[in-house]
Amino acid sequence: MKIKQYTIVLIVASILFAGCSKKETIGSTNEPTIKVTVNAPTATNNPLLAASGKIEAVNSANLSTRMMGFVTKVYVNVGQKVTKGQLLLAINNADLQAKRAQINAGIIEATAAFTNAEKDYKRFQVLFTENSASQKEMDDMTARYQMAKARLEAAKQMKNEIEAQFAYVNITAPFNGIVTNTFVEAGDMANPGIPLVAVEAPGAFEVKAMVPESEISSITNGVKVSVLVKSINTQITGTVTEVSSSAKNTGGQYLVKVTLDSSDSSVRSGMYATVQFPVERKNAPDKVLIPTSSIIKKGELSGIYTISQQNTALLRWLRLGRTYGDQIEVLAGLNADETYIVTAEGKLFNGAKVAIQ
Repeated sequence: MKIKQYTIVLIVASILFAGCSKKETIGSTNEPTIKVTVNAPTATNNPLLAASGKIEAVNSANLSTRMMGFVTKVYVNVGQKVTKGQLLLAINNADLQAKRAQINAGIIEATAAFTNAEKDYKRFQVLFTENSASQKEMDDMTARYQMAKARLEAAKQMKNEIEAQFAYVNITAPFNGIVTNTFVEAGDMANPGIPLVAVEAPGAFEVKAMVPESEISSITNGVKVSVLVKSINTQITGTVTEVSSSAKNTGGQYLVKVTLDSSDSSVRSGMYATVQFPVERKNAPDKVLIPTSSIIKKGELSGIYTISQQNTALLRWLRLGRTYGDQIEVLAGLNADETYIVTAEGKLFNGAKVAIQ
């Protein structure tokens, strides 16, 4: 009995000792504290009105046809330079050629009939003046002459119509430019109104931007603006050339066209741009800027490390805007009165203990 009690006491003592040892071990294990430096974002007032838009060529065209038929051949490739009137694409026109042959034959027939009627008309004019033909005979001959003349004119107009239709089966360049896209290949069916080839003239570009109704009254033609192309980090001056007077089909946004003053070789049609109008905005929100070197990239996400209330590193994802030199605008994720980590004497991660130097 005493042996049993003694054994139980030893087991309990062992458990207590192990618990104490474990507690002491946990308490003695401390994560290293990473020393960091912090900074506050730069907050600047943004009084200018900014509107997003897309760059387009001033002269651009999506060429289509009014005729249905199979594409015989595409003569150009994307990126190829073309001149005005150059053949770009041909559509099967066997039926038009047959109609043109019929019309040409009709013109020959109508010309012969008109020539004969004209001779008879002139002959009867002489006979009528000599009183050798009656008034009715002269009237009948005049009517015959006028009908022959009208038939010939109708045949010629039919030829003009068929020649105009050939312009829709032989697609040519409307101006000097570059082929930006081909939508069909040889053997495809060309349908009326469906784009076949896209051509644009390089060098002259414009930006189409949408402006809210609260600001459109302050924008007029001829106003100089600043256009920022973020993808190539380039700022170009432009001039407002067109201001829409209606927002009926644009959901309350008014279309404004801005022609770029210079043709930068790196500018391409389709690039997104931000147009800054010199319109003073009352109570404009502050613009929050941070250095681009502080941004943490993970795939398509961009973030920055901040310090939590428990003095630990906290990775916060951001929505970024335009770049201004070595700084970038923060649209969401960081306020102007918050701080962020600039440098760290160690590798940062979520939950890492930090101490501000």
